[in-house]
Amino acid sequence: MSARLEGKRVAILATDGFEQSELLEPLKALREAGATAEIVSPKSGRIRGWKHTDWGQEVDVDVELAKADADDYDALVLPGGVMNPDHLRANRSAVQFVKDFNDAKKPIAAICHGPWTLIEAGAVKGRQITSWPSLRTDLTNAGAQWVDQEVVTDRGLVTSRKPDDLPAFCRKMIEEIAEGPHERDKATIKAGKQEQRAARH
Repeated sequence: MSARLEGKRVAILATDGFEQSELLEPLKALREAGATAEIVSPKSGRIRGWKHTDWGQEVDVDVELAKADADDYDALVLPGGVMNPDHLRANRSAVQFVKDFNDAKKPIAAICHGPWTLIEAGAVKGRQITSWPSLRTDLTNAGAQWVDQEVVTDRGLVTSRKPDDLPAFCRKMIEEIAEGPHERDKATIKAGKQEQRAARH
């Protein structure tokens, strides 16, 4: 990974039933790139992964969702699995947490069924996106442009289809987190430039 993420703090939002590789591989990639990556969950203690067709290993929860604040993080990762995002999209606090990242235009990376929670957060309308194929109709109905590619990036939103796409997903995720927030409000940028000019005079 060429981009380095020292000083970046990344939340990985998950609960029981996350697809094991889709949490562990991004977690490893983020930490190897120098980021502080933390598992955020509605549950405390440990959450249990799903490996292909059966339960997999457990991981420690670093921060309970009730105590997590999107302002404290630079980016968000949403692993897939079927159960994991299905539970998260029905959790009002989880949906709000995702919405806060989207509203702040911070990088978000979602793989497989992860975009389900993005739909609930109103984060897919007008965006080009990919996912596990069965989400195509849900995403299209929510206003997204669905494409069948291993990794898709749209204004800081990184999406992939399945575990086979993880190498490309992790590379692009790290690039986007290194770049930081996207599409800042033009008025904010203009005001900032005016302040800089005033300070020089």
